[in-house]
Amino acid sequence: QVQLVESGGGLVQAGGSLRLSCAASGITFSINTMGWYRQAPGKQRELVASISSTGRINYAASVKGRFTISRDNGKNTVTMQMNSLKPEDTAVYYCNVRGTYDPQYNYWGQGTQVTVSS
Repeated sequence: QVQLVESGGGLVQAGGSLRLSCAASGITFSINTMGWYRQAPGKQRELVASISSTGRINYAASVKGRFTISRDNGKNTVTMQMNSLKPEDTAVYYCNVRGTYDPQYNYWGQGTQVTVSS
């Protein structure tokens, strides 16, 4: 079955950097989009950044210019470099892979905590 393993979360001061990585296994549908979502306590999960298998990228407006997403199609990994972190970036970050044109193909990682102190 599909499994997504995340790493790189932690505690940093405002202005610092973290890099999140996600390694996916069991992916058989090649036309897919990988990305990162985040969820703070009491709030709904929101898209942070995504990148398709053809290289199409989307960012949330709140992270443009600070976060950079990339992927290795051969290894089915996705990485997000997060710079100039702010306390409002504090959340659990979840890796996601979905079929770009198939809403029934949708998988999630277990989540990794990112905490930014002021």
